[in-house]
Amino acid sequence: MAFPKADNIIIIGGSLAGLMHALTCLTHTEAKVTILERSPNALLHNQGAGVVAGAETQKFFTKYVDARREIAVRSLERLYLDRDGGVVEGSVDRREQRMTSWDVLYRLLRWRVDGMGAGEYFEGGEGGGEQEGSGNRVKDHVRFGQARYEYGCSVDAVKDCGEKGVDVEWKDRDGGTRTTTADFVIAADGASSHVRRQLLPDVQRSYAGYVAFRGTVPESAISEAATAAFVEKFAFFHTTGIQILAYTIPGENGSLRPGHRLVNWVWYCNYEDGSQELEELMTDSEGKRHAVTLPVGGMREEVWSKQKRYADEVLPPQFAEVVKKTTQPFVQAITDNLSKEDVFSDGRLVMVGDAVAGFRPHTAASTSQAAFDALMLAEWIEGRIDRDEYRSRCLGYAKEVQTHGVALGERSQFGRHPFAT
Repeated sequence: MAFPKADNIIIIGGSLAGLMHALTCLTHTEAKVTILERSPNALLHNQGAGVVAGAETQKFFTKYVDARREIAVRSLERLYLDRDGGVVEGSVDRREQRMTSWDVLYRLLRWRVDGMGAGEYFEGGEGGGEQEGSGNRVKDHVRFGQARYEYGCSVDAVKDCGEKGVDVEWKDRDGGTRTTTADFVIAADGASSHVRRQLLPDVQRSYAGYVAFRGTVPESAISEAATAAFVEKFAFFHTTGIQILAYTIPGENGSLRPGHRLVNWVWYCNYEDGSQELEELMTDSEGKRHAVTLPVGGMREEVWSKQKRYADEVLPPQFAEVVKKTTQPFVQAITDNLSKEDVFSDGRLVMVGDAVAGFRPHTAASTSQAAFDALMLAEWIEGRIDRDEYRSRCLGYAKEVQTHGVALGERSQFGRHPFAT
């Protein structure tokens, strides 16, 4: 089935997946594109999270964003440390990867999609721009600021209206209820998707039994030993019930200059569901219990002090150092979700990205999933594939990577990794 004629497209969710799909729609259709973002802020807060720029992400940004600037730090090798901080024999893999940050990708996408200025954000004022002679269709087709980005919008319901399209009802930031009928709807509202809960109530987001502590440290603030382990490298440490990793990402204002970048780390620790330790960890300094993400600034000082002491007890000294030098940590409970369907309303509504499948972070593929889904949508719109092929490819990718992520996580946290010490 061909892509439906669409003059009015609504995208639910304004993070990376929503923005990528908005840019795809702007490039390949003449539709009016509206993004409904739940956050009450016009600009989503950066969590300081590093992102591995996988093949799909790189392909999408090369094809659609067409930025003048490099977006990633090159990691030249993967390696594993032992408890004393030495490199595990046989663990070095000289495979190059590219590491970026959520903030860099978000800022560039906002610049492309709705014209939010990026020049004042990026170091040197080089937010992006057209490359002469690029031959990229984006250059000729997409006008800056073409999409409408509405924040503070909480979607209450979607309703199939047959050939008329899909009704979307939401509360705006002033508390008023609004309804519109869209020709095509994209649900990019994350792993806790409200749209998915309405359409597939049996698909639940489930806790996997462990959390990820996350943080960043300025490259200039770490020791020579930590620099040797983490700068332009992808380093890991495994032991029973623990995995920690680190790599270099762009720094403040997207800086890629040596000495101005950040070391991003992720530390997985097991916490039994319902345990007192998990409750204490996920309860912030004001007494609010967070279900999935304890945000930057929310961790109680006594909890963080305890975790830093634990770092000295169990981690290699380079990893303990970056943990202890982190001033703005945050925590994510690791969860699973996987949908068996992503196309609804006779092809007039699709779910994408984390709304379809929440990958465990070990795959480093959540951003790649958003990019893959957006690239497949472009093929459907352009008629290179039909609706059934779009569904098959997107669901196939989601199931394969989600299953792989569960296997990686279970081995890491509840089994034994080959390079564990």
